[in-house]
Amino acid sequence: MTKLRVTVFPKAGVLDPQGKAIERALSGLGFEGVGEVRVGKVMIVEVSETDPTRARAQGEDMARKLLANTVIESFTVEPA
Repeated sequence: MTKLRVTVFPKAGVLDPQGKAIERALSGLGFEGVGEVRVGKVMIVEVSETDPTRARAQGEDMARKLLANTVIESFTVEPA
């Protein structure tokens, strides 16, 4: 078994309202100097594939087909 960490974030230039809300809230709480905040998601996926290269390829295929909306999101897949 191999565990993969799939991280998904909005692509650059795509509006991130949740990130903007957090950015404003941090400023309101007195945290100065906070720049842009982007909110994403992290998924840990366990696959039966034991070969690291094939497991990663499988994770990337999962991300393209279901875990990320590749029109507006980018993703990374790495061992967890």
